[in-house]
Amino acid sequence: MEKKERIDKILSMCGFGTRKDVKKIIKEGEVMVNGEVIKDAGYHVLPEVDEILVFGETLVFKRNIYIMLNKPKGVICATYDKKDKTVVDLLEGEYSHRNLFPVGRLDKDAEGLILLTDDGMLAHKLLSPKSKVFKEYYVEVEGYLTQEDILAFEKGIQLEDFKTQPAELTIIESNKVSKAKVKISEGKFHQIKRMFEALGKRVVYLKRTAIGALKLDSTLSPGEWRELTDEELKILKENVD
Repeated sequence: MEKKERIDKILSMCGFGTRKDVKKIIKEGEVMVNGEVIKDAGYHVLPEVDEILVFGETLVFKRNIYIMLNKPKGVICATYDKKDKTVVDLLEGEYSHRNLFPVGRLDKDAEGLILLTDDGMLAHKLLSPKSKVFKEYYVEVEGYLTQEDILAFEKGIQLEDFKTQPAELTIIESNKVSKAKVKISEGKFHQIKRMFEALGKRVVYLKRTAIGALKLDSTLSPGEWRELTDEELKILKENVD
């Protein structure tokens, strides 16, 4: 059974500003519920059932938001930081009023796919070791990559504090600066960099290209973002169901 919620909370979630901003809009008679003007900010509605109009426009309510972001270098995976710009700071409009958070992390100097959502259950499932959701990366490293490196990734690499789970290394080009794809099911601090360092190589460029079957939209430039399509969300959820 659906739960009724305060109209001011719903409007704030949908990007009409803070609770204070929303109360002003309601008081001025700009909100209608099922054809009736509502001036009580505490009025309770069923947001997915009731017809809600704000400034004469029908409100499209979304229980959860799912954002695909191409994280640029220099931005950190956090909801707030005193010093650095965060992935949440890149969002605008209605999204800046939702309590969105990044699912997992990506190094400050790395680029690529970040999922931002307010769906805590899905985030938990995606990050749970039991789900074994692979993350795919494009990397460039100093040093020639060899078959021995591929085997080392497959077996798991012993680092100072833990041994990594089996991972997949696909060499694109072996050279003084080699190019490769890496798939891992973990995401510990600086893990990919540390794995290569253990093999005598240094990562000079790192970009996440996929989370499970969800692939980064190639048309998104660093710093750009968009909501997931229904199909993308379905694919993502199938990874953990």
